[in-house]
Amino acid sequence: MTSPGDPNEPTGPWTNGPWQQHADPHYRGPHRNVPPDGQGSEPINPPYAAPELQGGPDGASRAWSSPAGIEISAAQSLLSMVPWLFWSLVVVSWIASIVGFGYGWVIVALWLLSGVLVLVRPIELAIARHILRLRQPTIIEQQRIDPVWRQVAERARVDPARYSLWLQESDEVNAQPAPGHTIALTTWALYTLPSTHLAAVLAHEVSHHVGGRDWLSLLSFWYSIPARCALWSVRGLVKLMKAVPAVGCVVVGFLTLGYLGLLLTILIFDESFVLPLLFLTPFVAPPILAWLGRREVFQADRRAAAMGYAHTLGEVLYGWQFQHQNMSGREASRRSQLMSSTPSLADRVRALEGLTPTA
Repeated sequence: MTSPGDPNEPTGPWTNGPWQQHADPHYRGPHRNVPPDGQGSEPINPPYAAPELQGGPDGASRAWSSPAGIEISAAQSLLSMVPWLFWSLVVVSWIASIVGFGYGWVIVALWLLSGVLVLVRPIELAIARHILRLRQPTIIEQQRIDPVWRQVAERARVDPARYSLWLQESDEVNAQPAPGHTIALTTWALYTLPSTHLAAVLAHEVSHHVGGRDWLSLLSFWYSIPARCALWSVRGLVKLMKAVPAVGCVVVGFLTLGYLGLLLTILIFDESFVLPLLFLTPFVAPPILAWLGRREVFQADRRAAAMGYAHTLGEVLYGWQFQHQNMSGREASRRSQLMSSTPSLADRVRALEGLTPTA
């Protein structure tokens, strides 16, 4: 028996599309090894065989509570935005100083008040399209997503109309967590996973938004844009230094001397240590922010498991790991592991196994 939108459904929207290859009744998920010539092979079962969490009368896990209100972890996540907000204020103040502090503070005030604009839904949609570079699903893709999304929204106890689903052109399992009411889904997940596994991925994605995270993340992202633009400029200078060493070294050396001079001035004349510490955040904050990002991924997995998707999410991660797409595993360097905001698939699976009762 197939569910609405299931790729094995004969009359489903994927009958003549890329999902037709999964019509095999023995298909067991993305870990199945299908040779390019179409010859069948025995499905490869992952060692993850723990049962699903028991669901309540409404189909959701008994461990899942209502996401209404602001969770403590959501309020704590604002701490990770302190460096971004501080450097955004530095960038905006620098622009204001160029204009002249007589009228420059108007720019700072307007930037601080502009956070109200992102609470308007059209502005949020424009951010998803033009800044996050997401795209809206086509009609066929929407028909595929809708029944699965309604099931996940019911288990998560959220209004499905409150959020908008977008697609990220990516070959990864999970999309980058989008701020606000935007839920991003990768094209790999949409075109590769069966409905049950797609629901587990959506449960993970919506877990990034519950507990007051939607509007908190949107405001944090908006106020971090000036600092992110400055970071992109620094990365551009690094590329220039590699491409044209003579010019790049002069520019980078000049900026480095200016930064060190400003830091030394603050250390000498500032009586507190708060401001100097904030100016040192470019050297201290990256590994801390990466650790907080990994922690948020684990929390989203736990929320998805509490909804009853522990087993299927584990299968998805095993299938992804089988395809040798784990970019932060043992083969990665120590530095890349430390600076990665996404934990390794093995760590995520072990965490899920610890949440799931053994058979």
